[in-house]
Amino acid sequence: MVRVRGTAERLRHRVLVAVAVAAEREAVERTAPWADVTAVGVGPGAAGAGTATALVTAAYEGRPYGLVVSAGIGGGFAAGGVEVGDTVIADRIVAADLGAQTPAGFASVAELGFGTAAYQPPPDLVQAAAEAAGARSGPVLTVSTTTGTREHAALLLERHPDALAEAMEGFGVAEAAAAHGVPVMEIRTVSNAVGPRDRAAWRIPEALAALSTVFGKLSPAALLP
Repeated sequence: MVRVRGTAERLRHRVLVAVAVAAEREAVERTAPWADVTAVGVGPGAAGAGTATALVTAAYEGRPYGLVVSAGIGGGFAAGGVEVGDTVIADRIVAADLGAQTPAGFASVAELGFGTAAYQPPPDLVQAAAEAAGARSGPVLTVSTTTGTREHAALLLERHPDALAEAMEGFGVAEAAAAHGVPVMEIRTVSNAVGPRDRAAWRIPEALAALSTVFGKLSPAALLP
């Protein structure tokens, strides 16, 4: 696991919030005028590329970011006690399906010796954000294909028994932030339970409203020492 380190001085620079789609961007912008919010696209590849572009552009302009936040809605693991409407702050950002299938089962890219499979946001920021937002903290899994069956949800929990949420962009954002030496966080508001795909049970408008509420509580004063 790679831990992304930062200092209070670096965090006094601007904050970049990377979301997947325009609806999430609008939800964050509604209550976080202190941040630059960009929609980087869906999935870890698009998220990594979009975040890297924003970081390079800011550095070239002489206004580097001191913190990157991957944010948006996502699925919650009921086995972890997460309910629709909850907010999760990642204490680990995990690439849950980046690796290889082997005769012994799944092997992560880290186990294969080809890189890292998880990033750890700064614990002090995780704690401050969770306290300010009244949120839970725990691992958030990044997947390229969202879970749609009970069997796959169980498989993910077998590999990551303490996982609280699932989304599609966090690890890509974290890879870009790490490449540029910038601390990273991930914040997810839960719109649905991870498991059987039941669109009738999704609560996307409510999760977007929760996202606005969370960022209304996460002023720089709540994050910066």
